[in-house]
Formats: sequence, C-alpha cells, structure tokens
Amino acid sequence: MRTRAVVASGVVLVVLAALGIWIAIRQMGGQLRLPLSTRTCTVQADGRVVLDADQMANAATIAAIGIQRKMPDQAVVVALATAYQESGLRNLAGGDRDSVGLFQQRPSQGWGTPEQIRDPRYAARKFYTALKKVRGWEQMRVTDAAQKVQRSAFPEAYEKWADESEVLTRALVGHATGAVACTVGRDPVMRGEAAASALTRGLALDWGLAGVADLTGLTVPAADERRGWRYAHWLVSHAQDHGVKRVRFGDLEWTARDGTWNRTDDAPAAGRVVAEVFAEA
Repeated sequence: MRTRAVVASGVVLVVLAALGIWIAIRQMGGQLRLPLSTRTCTVQADGRVVLDADQMANAATIAAIGIQRKMPDQAVVVALATAYQESGLRNLAGGDRDSVGLFQQRPSQGWGTPEQIRDPRYAARKFYTALKKVRGWEQMRVTDAAQKVQRSAFPEAYEKWADESEVLTRALVGHATGAVACTVGRDPVMRGEAAASALTRGLALDWGLAGVADLTGLTVPAADERRGWRYAHWLVSHAQDHGVKRVRFGDLEWTARDGTWNRTDDAPAAGRVVAEVFAEA
C-alpha cells in the first residue's frame, strides 16, 4: 500500500509541476522558448529565425492566406506575432478555457466551431478579417494591433515577437532570395503521386493556384521574381509534411539532402518554380 501511495504522490507532483510550468508560461506572456525538434528550418532575411518543420509550415500558410486576401505585409507581421504568442505557431487542439488552434480563438466568442478553428487556413482568414475591421491598425504597434483582435490578458506580450515576425514576413512574401532552408527527415510523410497531389491541393487552398502536377512533382507559374520566391519558400516550408525532395527557381535549388539553397548547373527555371517529390519506395 505504501508503494502505491508513493507512486500516486509522485504522479500528482508531476502533474502539478507541469500545470505550474504552463501557468508560469502564461503569466510570463509565453516568454519561455521550448527546444525545437531536430528537423529545423532557418529563415534569413535581414535577421535570422529558426523554427521546426510544423512551425514553419504554419507560418507559411498564415502568410499565404494574408497575401491571397490582399492584406499588406504588416498584416502578415501582426498575424505571425499573434500566432507566435498564442500557440508558438502550433495548431493546438486546446488551450486556456475553450481556446483552439494557431490563434487560440474561442468558439464561445464567435470565432467558429472547434473543428473550423483547428483548420489553420480558416483560423488565419478569421484573424485577418477581424484585423481589417480595426480602425487605424496599420499605424499601431504590432502588439496593439494584435490586442485589438485578441483581447488578451497580456496585452504587451505580442511585441516581443515583432522582430521574428518581420524576418519571416520578408521571406514568405518574397522580398528575400533563398531565405527559407529546411532540413527534412529521410523518411518522408508521403511520396510520389500522393505527395504531388497533396502539394497541388495545398497550393490551391493557401494561394488559390493551380500547379501543373505529375507523378514526380509539380510546376508553378511565377509572373515575377517576388511571386516565384513566395511559392518557392512555401514549398520548402511544407517539404517535411508533403514529401518535397527538391525545389528550383531561377538558378538556385534547394534539396532535402543538403537542406540548403545552392546554385545549379541545370538550365534556369525561368518564370516557374519546379518542385520534385520523393519517388515511391
């Protein structure tokens, strides 16, 4: 009986400790940064940010939805800073009270159903819609604009993510060249036709684009260099969860093997972004 009591006491202490850490993080405004997984993405665009694969994919989707909705770059900065603070750029299944998703939006406050809010694209669209209704948000500090939407108990907490969000925005909206580089595991989530189909669907949902796909990958038309880098960086950002092996734009190429952008001896991919997925095993 004593052994069971000791074990039970230990379990209670562990649970209480975990709860205490979570409360402390919320009280500090989420300042504690947890370690990343080994599959990381480095973003360099007048600054440097390191994220894991899930965070990077979510950031890329948030930026793409903003661009698709014709929101200015500063709106993307505000959205990314908000998601950084609320969820660590993770699509959380729960949170404080009934909060859900990237922006920790609450069904009870009219943001949508839990299922809807767990869709990163839906959540991002709802955030941008709410931000657009804030009079003068463009002239506000990042944290003030975010707070007008979120009504957080920690109104200053968003500002500490402004610099990271500006770096991510410069890369993801296409202002930087070869700025998103991700390392990818050797065992991709999907391969071949399934990977190419998932990429095509993701492009349609995030960008409203129709890429030309085949069994090996897809090609995305790019009317100018800025759009080309938007799509190239999005593809690399989603490489881990969509089985992307190689991305090429202009005379630069990212490969899963190296995890970096390098010049290629192949003919330049002019006016298009070319993505290759891992072949069927």
